[in-house]
Amino acid sequence: AGEPLRLACTGEAAHNTAMLDFISDSGRIARARWVPSPNCDERPATTNPSMLVLHCISLPPGRFGGGEIEALFCNRLDCRAHPYFDQLQDLKVSSHFLIDREGELVQFVDCDQRAWHAGRSSYCGRANCNDVSIGIELEGTETGRYEEVQYAMLAALIPVLRVRYPALAQGPIVAHSDIAPGRKTDPGPAFDWTGLHRRLRDRHPIAQVEGSPP
Repeated sequence: AGEPLRLACTGEAAHNTAMLDFISDSGRIARARWVPSPNCDERPATTNPSMLVLHCISLPPGRFGGGEIEALFCNRLDCRAHPYFDQLQDLKVSSHFLIDREGELVQFVDCDQRAWHAGRSSYCGRANCNDVSIGIELEGTETGRYEEVQYAMLAALIPVLRVRYPALAQGPIVAHSDIAPGRKTDPGPAFDWTGLHRRLRDRHPIAQVEGSPP
């Protein structure tokens, strides 16, 4: 799948979506690091992605840079390694993408498939948001600052997804907390929705962001 794509600094011209080409028709980013997760299945027939769901994750909470997130999504997490992991035993979850603290893009599930990221969820009267969504995890916490390279990668990824899946262009970008209120709170108050809205508006005038007012 090529070398992992990193954005070295926020001001450089490398925020170029041309580097995020898809492979074949399955919805896999060519320059993302491919780490296949078994935690996925087929979307319902004739269903295409129409919603982006943003999450945050760190394992254990507040610790960055280890391989625990990938291990969790691939059912390889050693739950004896930390007391927090006790609650994660037998958990089968995934997301389509992870953007780590250095801006690296990792893909676990083809976008044509259904990743298991939303859980029990509903939005605007539609239940089971996994059916119609693409899940994007940012390595971070709900109260700590996200890195500029993470926002840059996110703003580069979203327009490419919208080209590949036209329904996303008119669909919402929501927080996990929007589709599972009372159960989930990520990506939390630290996430800069206004900044994301600005980046997407600068890239594409039809950008629609719903997790927070612009």
